Amino acid sequence: MSEPTTQGDDAAVEAMPASYSAGASEVDGAERARLTAERDRIRAAYERPRDDRPPSTARGVHHVALICADVERTTRFYQDLLGFPLVTMFENRDLPGSTHFFFDIGHGNTIAFFDLPGVDPGPYAEVLGGLHHLAISIEWDHWRAAKDRLDQAGIAYDHVDETSLYFRGPDGERLELIADPLRWMYGHRVD
Repeated sequence: MSEPTTQGDDAAVEAMPASYSAGASEVDGAERARLTAERDRIRAAYERPRDDRPPSTARGVHHVALICADVERTTRFYQDLLGFPLVTMFENRDLPGSTHFFFDIGHGNTIAFFDLPGVDPGPYAEVLGGLHHLAISIEWDHWRAAKDRLDQAGIAYDHVDETSLYFRGPDGERLELIADPLRWMYGHRVD
C-alpha cells in the first residue's frame, strides 16, 4: 500500500475550512423561526408518508463524478486513506487523454473522478447548483479507523455528533464520513 496523501501542496485547499457550514454565520432567532416555518410549509405540501408515496422512477445513483488535478494523488487519498478500492480506470470519452476512474463506496455505488489535461478548472468553490458535500456511510469500526488515518495524515476535520467527520479531499471537495446506517440520519429514517 502506498503512503496515504495529505490534502496536497495547494495552500488555498488547505486554507479552506473543513466545516460542513463553510464558516457561515448563524442566523438570528427571528430568521431561524421564519426558515423553520417555510420548511414546515414545504414539508406539508410535498412530503408524503413512506406508504403513501409512489415508487421512485430511478434505480439509484450510478456514480457521482468529480474533477481532480492529479489521478495518482486522488487514488492514494480515496483508496489508501479512506479505504474505497479503485475498481476501474479508462480514458474519458468526453476528453481524449483524460482519465475516468471509479472507487467502490459500497452497495453497488461508486464515486468517479476524471482529470482534465490542458484545462484549468480553477479551485473548488461552493456555488448554487454545486456540490456542498458528499456523505458516505461507513460501519462504525471503519469510521474509527478512517478517523485514525485522517489524524495520522494530519488532515483537519470537524467531528460532529460522534457520527460525522467533515473534511476536504485532495482538490478541496468537502466530504463527510457518517457512521449512521444508510437511510438513517440523526435518528430519523430518510427513506
